[in-house]
Amino acid sequence: MKVYQTKQIRNVAVLGHGSCGKTTLVESLAYITGVTNRMGKVVDGNTISDFDKEETKRQFSIGTSIVPVEYNGTKYNFLDTPGYFDFVGEVEEALSVADAAIIVVNAKSGVEVGTQKSWDYCVKNNIPRMFYVTGMDDVNANYDNVVSTLEEMYGSEIAPFHLPIIENEKFVGYVNVVKVKGNRFGDKSTTTDCDIPASCQDNLDKYRDALMEAVAETDEEFMERFFSGDEFTYEEVRDALRGSVRTGDIIPVLCGTGINGNGGRTLLEVLEAYFPSPAEHKISGINIKTGETFDADYQDAKPLSLKVFKTLMDPFIGKYSIFKVCSGVLKSDSPLYNVNKESDEKVGKVFVLRGKDAIEVPELHAGDIGAIAKLDVTKTGDSLATKDCPIRYELPDISTPYTYQAYSAVNKGDDDKINQALSKLMEEDMTLKSVNDKENRQLLLYGIGDQQLEVVMSKLENRYKVKAQLSKPKIAFRETIRGSVRVQGKHKKQSGGHGQYGDVTIVFEPSGDLDTPYVFEEQIVGGVVPKNYFPAVEKGIQEMVKKGPLAGYPIVGMKATLVFGSYHPVDSSEVAFKLATILAVKAAFADKASKPCLLEPIASVKVKVPDKFTGDVMGDLNKRRGRVLGMDPDHHGNQVVQADVPMSELYGYNTDLRSMTGGIGSFSYEFNRYEQAPADVQAKEIEERAALKDED
Repeated sequence: MKVYQTKQIRNVAVLGHGSCGKTTLVESLAYITGVTNRMGKVVDGNTISDFDKEETKRQFSIGTSIVPVEYNGTKYNFLDTPGYFDFVGEVEEALSVADAAIIVVNAKSGVEVGTQKSWDYCVKNNIPRMFYVTGMDDVNANYDNVVSTLEEMYGSEIAPFHLPIIENEKFVGYVNVVKVKGNRFGDKSTTTDCDIPASCQDNLDKYRDALMEAVAETDEEFMERFFSGDEFTYEEVRDALRGSVRTGDIIPVLCGTGINGNGGRTLLEVLEAYFPSPAEHKISGINIKTGETFDADYQDAKPLSLKVFKTLMDPFIGKYSIFKVCSGVLKSDSPLYNVNKESDEKVGKVFVLRGKDAIEVPELHAGDIGAIAKLDVTKTGDSLATKDCPIRYELPDISTPYTYQAYSAVNKGDDDKINQALSKLMEEDMTLKSVNDKENRQLLLYGIGDQQLEVVMSKLENRYKVKAQLSKPKIAFRETIRGSVRVQGKHKKQSGGHGQYGDVTIVFEPSGDLDTPYVFEEQIVGGVVPKNYFPAVEKGIQEMVKKGPLAGYPIVGMKATLVFGSYHPVDSSEVAFKLATILAVKAAFADKASKPCLLEPIASVKVKVPDKFTGDVMGDLNKRRGRVLGMDPDHHGNQVVQADVPMSELYGYNTDLRSMTGGIGSFSYEFNRYEQAPADVQAKEIEERAALKDED
């Protein structure tokens, strides 16, 4: 592969709903530019992008693949992203380095939830974008419907650059609205000039007038010429639209096919003409040596710096750290310093990845995307630079995982293997997180959704040859008392020689502080319990609050006051008084006057949904024993519903919310407090814990 200068590079994320044709489009672009001699198909499992075994098996993208293609002196780094929402972390990593995006829309399916989410991602990252309506060769394709839907959603920003030419129900070409020119398809996406059909004339006039008005609004002189009836030259139109596309004021709409690549060459030409190179973007980091801001701005002349946005771990091709050059020129012998880890890294060869293939290159200029193999300490999000000028860039903004399940080894002795394999998978996927819940003696796996967790289990088995299983996680309840009770705990044992004797009377009552396990006081009068046994009494309480008598959960919010007792001058000991206290705690929880109960964790939940779904969402939250606290509009047609919901009722909520809202709803939560669980929930939990104890 040739070496390209910054201005010759286009870094383009390919976004869209799941199975809308993103991978097929990228495959067709690779085919028509000569990267591959045979057009791969998703159903055959032989595309450049979907090289992972899980992707070929499931026939959809799971990770972002980089597919660079070369055309007419320009290098296009296509970042083919997954469309399914569980793998949003891959999309966010790609957008952290993309300079623009293509949002792919299937002409048959129309605008879907993933289309809207892709738009939102682009707005959030402030990058220019265009829509590419693919699948125009389908008999049910409806380009006009797609355009009208986009116009309804996003208004006058939508600007069709293409109008399809349909003959005998076949997609044979397109009308270029900017050039006012007809184009008929030939072999491998080539085109020849043709007449503009009469059927296209009305739409051509409408969209052409809208484009000319947009051009006029870019300059006062243009505005005067527009109102005086002057015609703009093609160069004036192109340059004006170029600026508007790059600011996001104009969103082009193009059309084509995926399987035979019709429209692909035109797409590449439009990308080169209207999308910015990295040289037109700004990026800055912090020089950790001086504390000053470093404006890298993708300039070759500045000191070398890179940011790693993705890690690829594969048992066969090894580990690759994938990066974007933010400044300088990277060569194979360039010394690199990991700024985050404050450690030198040995750099061997410099590669460009194309799917799973690593292509060695002599150097990469600022703005280009490449990979280095087998870096020792570098992980996703790290910055690499020179030791003399250590520049650190911001970490990519990755979604927080809220869906979790417990996992365990299928075969005994595989725990270490599973942990090692998961650590590698977590290096690849920043939305994946493993947590050791010591309280409930369970391992938890967090992700964006259940499908992602299922894919992880499959990867463990197929890639790392170790089996794990998912199960419903246990919830961290707490135990406490709501009433006051005075009980005696007496431990007396005679076994020849010295016996054991400890006798305590303790008043147990609520402390009013559920954040603290217990409060201990003593009100002993007359030395009925010697002072040297007070610590032993507190030790007994300390031991019991770890595992309460009701269901084995920690005790919180309990006040214990030692008020009376007795001792034996020979048989009493610290151990005896500790055991007597344990008996007292058990007696307190067995006494109904203490009103013992289980407390369940309550989460503060925020659910973001379009206005039309708020009723369904609020009704569902009520069914989950939630208390809706209010709603706040986000001024983009959505409502943020705030509610307090028991943590146990949030299991499976991600799937249910997507089902209710067609996939567009999202939620987040954080632990808020503990509060008393309903009687039926308590009874069920106590019964289940008793059954588990009997099994153990």
